[in-house]
Amino acid sequence: MQRKTSESPENTAENPSKKSLKKSRSRSKKKSVLDGMGPIGLTMLMFLGVAWTIHGWSSVPSAEEDLLEPTDYVASPLPLVMEGGDPYLRALMRTISAAESNTADPYRLLYGGQRVEDLSVHPDECVAIVNGPNLGDCTTAAGRYQFLTTTWESQARYYNPQRLSWYEVWEQPSFEPEYQDAVVYDWLADSEVWGVDVVELLRQEEVKTVLELLSGTWTSLGYGIEDNSMSDLLPQIYEQMLTEELAN
Repeated sequence: MQRKTSESPENTAENPSKKSLKKSRSRSKKKSVLDGMGPIGLTMLMFLGVAWTIHGWSSVPSAEEDLLEPTDYVASPLPLVMEGGDPYLRALMRTISAAESNTADPYRLLYGGQRVEDLSVHPDECVAIVNGPNLGDCTTAAGRYQFLTTTWESQARYYNPQRLSWYEVWEQPSFEPEYQDAVVYDWLADSEVWGVDVVELLRQEEVKTVLELLSGTWTSLGYGIEDNSMSDLLPQIYEQMLTEELAN
């Protein structure tokens, strides 16, 4: 599961008299702008506001939609849906999924084992965390690489092959399997993000160094705040995955 983050609001305390003056000026500015728009402009503004709200409701999967039952775990991580690419990175991706989603249907997996049917966008289902350091919180981790909603939306904007245009700010990137793979592949290949060339480290057989580097993002890789039963086996799993990828 990816690391859970939180933000603390900034201290916005101000002198009461200054705050009142600012509010007064702000109201005056808003009034003058609205007065200048006229009835047609106000109607257009209201229409856009309603359209924005309706679009937001329609583009997010319903929290009440039926979830699929958990599926079986598998002895070895499944092949990627994505075709092509460097075999060392492909092996690493399968190794990450061994710790995060080692089931027969990893791309639909939610934290806790249930699966989601709709992959048109990230499911954004916040599931209660049942153990570990974040016990009592909830997580939106989903898919083969257990992307949090916020992480997926930010990384998919950069690495999704079908990048959204600037005017598609209301749209959300597809969460279909091929896009999950493509986003993670390009993310891992971006040396500016990690400060090192991950592929080169893998070619130098520094897989433990790479797993430690990535454990701040995928905590189940070990070396961080949590691990699982697969963590100690990951270097061996990587070697097995690499053998399979080099043979293909």
